[in-house]
Amino acid sequence: MSETFVSFGEQGAQLTYGSYLRLPQLLDSQHLESDPPAHDELLFITIHQVYELWFKQLLHEVQAARDAMTEGRLWWAQHLLARVHVIERVLVQQVDVLETMTPQDFLEFRQRLAPASGFQSVQFRELEFLSGAKDPSYVERFRGLTAEEQDRLGARLDEPTLWDAFVDVLRSAGLDADSDEGISASLRTVAHDRSQYAAVWALGEALLQHDELAASWRARHVVMVERMIGAKSGTGGSSGAGYLRSRLPMQYYPLLWELRSEL
Repeated sequence: MSETFVSFGEQGAQLTYGSYLRLPQLLDSQHLESDPPAHDELLFITIHQVYELWFKQLLHEVQAARDAMTEGRLWWAQHLLARVHVIERVLVQQVDVLETMTPQDFLEFRQRLAPASGFQSVQFRELEFLSGAKDPSYVERFRGLTAEEQDRLGARLDEPTLWDAFVDVLRSAGLDADSDEGISASLRTVAHDRSQYAAVWALGEALLQHDELAASWRARHVVMVERMIGAKSGTGGSSGAGYLRSRLPMQYYPLLWELRSEL
């Protein structure tokens, strides 16, 4: 009888839990800048690294949902957007962990962060661009971007958004999508005949939920910042909470919100 070749787990010794997840590299990525070490700096680093991991996952899901809508796989797009919603709720709840840090604890190491700032999160900007809120001025005014980061953001500015894909869905359903007025009329048609346009309605609601949860995260984030640093400027040179509050009215899909007033 020939021996069975085992390539997984402890017997095969070729792939383990730690090696599969790259745990040595992952757990060696939290380096404190404070000296002497501030106790809460590890928490601050960990939380923001986890945010970036979730942003990476969200980009993966949102891009796939966009492509699925364009390809007519509406059930798959709806499934992926449902996952996006769950992750976004986690992002909001994660702020609670950060708020276990007091302003005094944060001030122990905050000065060592400058000029780094959450404003510089490229993945977060990619997610906004891909969702529909493209902002070319961000790329122009932020000088700390690497060439690779500039290329990534430039690609996001050029590629279709979730909204573009939803407009494709409207067209595929035989609805007018050639102008904002036409889209608004089509959305009213869908809303008043949900039995015929069930998949289109569900996708529109999924996009609205994505928009609402993104707004919830921005609102939760600005309150946390105000609690931590009050009206102080941000470490990256922004106006801190003032800048964040200016972003609160932003909507990815204003026509979906306006529909509520037209029903």
